[in-house]
Amino acid sequence: MLDPLKKPVNEVQDFFLLTGRALRNIFRRPHYWDDVSLQMDTIGVGSLGIVAITGFFSGAVMALQMSRALAQYGQVGKTGTLVSLTLARELGPVLTALMVAGRNASGIASELGSMKVTEQIDAMRALGTDPVQKLVTPRLIAISVMLPILTVIADFVGMFGGFIIADLYLSLSPKQYWTTVWQALVWNDVAQGLLKPLVFAVVIALIGCYYGLRTTGGTQGVGRSTTQAVVAATVLVFILDLMITKIFVWQAS
Repeated sequence: MLDPLKKPVNEVQDFFLLTGRALRNIFRRPHYWDDVSLQMDTIGVGSLGIVAITGFFSGAVMALQMSRALAQYGQVGKTGTLVSLTLARELGPVLTALMVAGRNASGIASELGSMKVTEQIDAMRALGTDPVQKLVTPRLIAISVMLPILTVIADFVGMFGGFIIADLYLSLSPKQYWTTVWQALVWNDVAQGLLKPLVFAVVIALIGCYYGLRTTGGTQGVGRSTTQAVVAATVLVFILDLMITKIFVWQAS
């Protein structure tokens, strides 16, 4: 009767075991800093373009939509307030995490999956190298550092996109827009906007590595692991976003 539950329970157990080993290895030697810097360049710099584009158009669309709703109450001047709060609390962290998950969780899963099916990871173990220390921990550190930075960039670019709309279509002065943007943010919003991407980064990195390391079945297995990594990372981003938001809302009430 409980046989259908064995596989998902074992998968969850294996994931948390991998998570514990990866986090523990952060404080253990050797540290592969060259791999960390390489992954930071690949993940951070490589994702900068798509994150900036996503943030800009998110802010622009938000300014257009919010201005229509605010116009009914004669509060178009508050457009900057809503744009900054929505980006800092929700859209900035979530959209950035989704872009990074789609681009890098799939890349990590396919890279490690290819190494797994070609027995490179087994060869690494035979040479006395811990695959988790060499492959998982550097990616975990890299994404944990770069995703909050990318989120801050996306937030600012999104606010700039909102400013373009406010200046061209809403007749708001730059001083009026940026003053409302700045005054709307409090430390709670900043903390929420930085905690979320840090949590998302850990999940994205570990999900990609987990599905990559458990790849079987040759090239078809690599494709399957890539798809599973993206789907799992995306779903977990939304679930964790709800949980973290609930915590901050509960504290503020």
